Amino acid sequence: MMSNLEFQNDLERLLAIMPPKVTSNITQDALDDVIEIVLDIGRPPEIRHAGGKIDKIGSEPVNDEDITYVTSHLQEFTHDNRSGIPGTLHRISAIRNRQGKVVGLTCRIGRVVTGTIACIKDICTQGKSILFLGPPGVGKTTKLREISRLVADELGKRVVIVDTSNEIAGDGDVPHPAVGASRRMQVAQPELQKDIMIEAVENHTPEVIVVDEIGTEAEAQAARTIAERGVMLIATAHGNCLESLIKNPTLSDLVGGIQSVTLGDDEAKRRASQKTVLEREKQPTFDIVIEILDRNTLAVYKNTSEAVDYILRGWPIRPEIRKVEQNYTERKSEPAEEIKQDWKKEKEAESQTPKDNSMNFSFSRQDYVEKVKPLKKVYLYAVSRTIVEKIIERLDLNVEITRNVEDADIVIVHKNFAKGGAKILSTAQEYRVRIYYVKTNSMAQIQKVLKDALDIQPGDVEPTQGYKDEAEQALDEAKNAIKKVQQGTRMVDLNPQNQYIRKLQHELAEQYNLVSKSIGEEPYRHVRITLK
Repeated sequence: MMSNLEFQNDLERLLAIMPPKVTSNITQDALDDVIEIVLDIGRPPEIRHAGGKIDKIGSEPVNDEDITYVTSHLQEFTHDNRSGIPGTLHRISAIRNRQGKVVGLTCRIGRVVTGTIACIKDICTQGKSILFLGPPGVGKTTKLREISRLVADELGKRVVIVDTSNEIAGDGDVPHPAVGASRRMQVAQPELQKDIMIEAVENHTPEVIVVDEIGTEAEAQAARTIAERGVMLIATAHGNCLESLIKNPTLSDLVGGIQSVTLGDDEAKRRASQKTVLEREKQPTFDIVIEILDRNTLAVYKNTSEAVDYILRGWPIRPEIRKVEQNYTERKSEPAEEIKQDWKKEKEAESQTPKDNSMNFSFSRQDYVEKVKPLKKVYLYAVSRTIVEKIIERLDLNVEITRNVEDADIVIVHKNFAKGGAKILSTAQEYRVRIYYVKTNSMAQIQKVLKDALDIQPGDVEPTQGYKDEAEQALDEAKNAIKKVQQGTRMVDLNPQNQYIRKLQHELAEQYNLVSKSIGEEPYRHVRITLK
């Protein structure tokens, strides 16, 4: 039961252009969660479902006549081999052979799904530019469509949709009713999207522009031009998460771009980092970034500038998690006892709810624990932030690394830098912040001090899955190897480890500006560390 969600589609319009061998073998139940119908010459037709399940439609393979039957009912394919059915959101994409003949069709079902942005409605009405990230198939375009209708109809804004391949507003000259009063500018070829974006601003005085899939540097520059003219921009981009977008040289400008900066000795020591670091270059094009984790879960970064700065400096940042069917308009901070009572009520309600009701929202146990147990802020001086973060994750501690000693509950200092950090130590003493010292930057030593600082007794915490004692030993081995390479050894091979531990070793080598690569075959695959 999906009370707040409404699904609308025109499946009968799509089935009307399918060959009889397909429609005669499709039952209504098979179409409930269908994403695509696939026709490839020489193979039986397929139905692909939302959960990844694939069903064959009969056993008779598709032939040339079946492909011709479908294409004869369609408009001519565009340069990107896409077509559609006027008045619907369905998309038919062609696969051609080397001679240009159509040998396969992917018929993607277009649906109007309302209610998917209820949890971010308060964000969409702030007038700030929003960027959606997420893998294919999680509903990015669906959300753009509904936001277009919301902003145009409920807020009365002038909305222009730059619609490449008619993804958002469907085929035909009249936009689909799902976008409300929004105007639509069609894009004949994908490479012209950047030009149409600028044309929309210059010719049609929009207050809001909606764009699907910003994928090139030129489109990113066009987006910045639009934002600098004071137009609200709602868009999606290639990339699963904010961190991957930052690392993408083509699209990083959407979130401010990155540049290499050389720090002074004191600043590098204060940050416990290398002298050359990456920092944000300018103001982001988008004020808010939303990662679509799945169809029902969104991770919201309300301040893109702050989020990018935290990620580049290696500081932990937790986005606000929002879920479908939960109202966030009047959210307020609640006392721990109220959260506890709410959690109990949610769990009781959940136990009375059918298991297949995946759209209902409830606090998870982890959410409850994080909100009830007190948050501790730790300031680090000449102590490896990477290792501390791994320990926090490993032991599932409610700890945050802060950049200001004044905000800290605990200060952890490397013993060798105790004198050099006299100003930090005096500030900590002035604010009556407890100070702890580590002898080495090893995981075992830092973990011991962190446990002492947080007064964690044996048995209070359990390492989360994926972290074992061998991880600590492997990192110590990698650190010894790094010292050898820095002292002149040409290369050092580490002991074989699993993929996760090898990843930790690669990160440690990168921290010291060394080259590392995995070599060999499983189960003997291992890391080799060399100079650059």
